[in-house]
Amino acid sequence: MPSSLRVALIGRPNVGKSTLFNRLVGRRQAVVSPVAGTTRDRLHGPLIWRGQAITLIDAGGVEWDPATPLAQAVQGQIDRALREADLVLWICDAQAGLLPADELLLEQLRKRAKPILLVVNKVDEGHTVAAEFHGLG
Repeated sequence: MPSSLRVALIGRPNVGKSTLFNRLVGRRQAVVSPVAGTTRDRLHGPLIWRGQAITLIDAGGVEWDPATPLAQAVQGQIDRALREADLVLWICDAQAGLLPADELLLEQLRKRAKPILLVVNKVDEGHTVAAEFHGLG
């Protein structure tokens, strides 16, 4: 079997990273909750996509000023996920729109010099993705 591509799911809190992780690995491995900060550690989940072995890495939501030691530890887990990853799936929330925190995160992700794919999540059927996401390049 080919070596596993490591793909990190990265985004703000509650953009749907863990839900997407569970859907892609085909089981409920990550805890999903409307409460921000539920995901704290990195989770790894295997899948095969078009013959390619992939290891998905789910991590907590990115915060810019973690106020507590726990929040700082979560941000450390996100940093480790990014170091491990060969590819980053940058997850944004279509319902919230593109926020300044998303743009700041993109700026930080680009400094990592790893391929980034934008995933706009929470798009209801029949709706289109806001034009602001199309302009990100």
